[in-house]
Amino acid sequence: MLLPTLLTDLLFAGKERDAEIVLEEKNGAMAELLTGYGEVILKKAGLGGSIRTAGNREEALRGADCVLYAGDPQAASRFFMDRAALESGNEKNPEDPGLTDQARVNGGIGGLLHALRAGQAVLELCDAMEKACPETLVINLGQPVARTTEIFLRRGFRCLGLGRTPLKGANGLDTLTKRLRTRPEDTEWEIAGLPGFSFLTKLKDRESGKDWIPRLKKAARENELGQLTRRWLDWWDALAVGDVTDHAEFLPAQPDYIPEEKPEFGETVERRKERILYMNTVREQGADAGEGAMAQLLLLSRVPPVRPMRLALAVLRKENADLPAVTHRNEVSRGGSGADSGTEILPDDGKKPAGFVSGKELPQLPADAVVETSLKLEKGRPVAREIRLAPALAEVMTEIDAANRLAARAAMGDREALREYVETDPALGGLDRLYCLDVVNRMIEVHQDLLEQWRDD
Repeated sequence: MLLPTLLTDLLFAGKERDAEIVLEEKNGAMAELLTGYGEVILKKAGLGGSIRTAGNREEALRGADCVLYAGDPQAASRFFMDRAALESGNEKNPEDPGLTDQARVNGGIGGLLHALRAGQAVLELCDAMEKACPETLVINLGQPVARTTEIFLRRGFRCLGLGRTPLKGANGLDTLTKRLRTRPEDTEWEIAGLPGFSFLTKLKDRESGKDWIPRLKKAARENELGQLTRRWLDWWDALAVGDVTDHAEFLPAQPDYIPEEKPEFGETVERRKERILYMNTVREQGADAGEGAMAQLLLLSRVPPVRPMRLALAVLRKENADLPAVTHRNEVSRGGSGADSGTEILPDDGKKPAGFVSGKELPQLPADAVVETSLKLEKGRPVAREIRLAPALAEVMTEIDAANRLAARAAMGDREALREYVETDPALGGLDRLYCLDVVNRMIEVHQDLLEQWRDD
């Protein structure tokens, strides 16, 4: 799904010469399609390089400078299993109040089960990377991105994540600036928070310096940006940005919010068939003119609005860059002996080596929080901006971040973290926590074929 945009970023935007690209793909027919398509694009770029597939994971990973991960095991089918288990009332127990509202993708009970299943796949990948490429940089697109990124970090890998971007959508930056009759590129802006829970902290006209935030707050109070945006502005004096249904997943049930019954997970079957058809057309016709060129344009017009290769190249090449909506550890550091990602590992005695400089992107949140901000790089290393949040919002974010990191620990097999998650997750506010814990344990049994770390010995 991501190959067209990855190759475009790597070869055309990135001008990366002699890149060696290896795709893990066990299906022989699909492997032939992917390599054939990739060879056409390499030829068109004229930058050399190679592309191949490998059915063996360790072979695919061996010596990798960068691993891009976008896995999500059986996401759609397992979500519907969760939803069925959480639906209200049934003939066997008509008094069961049901927890349909907790059938979520990122937060609450559904988000926890999603993290457990995703975590199993991430742990298996980490095991393979430890053998094949222990120093690799990981660019993580695997959902739920805050929680899967935390697992990679806890396993000791350099990892940066990209979730659903707050730059697009009904309340995305592009829509908000259009309302102001301007464009994102004509403004100075900052978006900060947690993955799926980001807020607009600055928006100024680049030329005049005019602050656009008051005008957007006025529109929100007049209910022009939706009920949820208005309510959260009243609560936290902050403007939610991006898809606000993502924000709602991390909070207790909202009176005018109903979680999606059929959320999107990657491609639909129809879109996948269409993509394969276009890639095959490029493979057979080439990418220079006619049907092949048109097919390539259609492929690139339908890719997700994330740029993982742009991020990877900036870090690996040690470039200066300013990249939007990147998931990373709150505390960033430079100097000493740490890795190029900017995550510094201190000696056991806790003493900082000479030249060590550290700071927090969001000073009101814990240093080990997993946050989402624009990532500023100097020679490939992050530089903290120290973005301030409204105090009430910072308090809520601290609670949500704690839940995210507890879910990641639970996905690694920590039973105490699972219990603490259910006891403290803000999304379960107002519910019977003991009942919720019982429901979670029963749902783990339903998915035990995917949860090796939760199987009883």
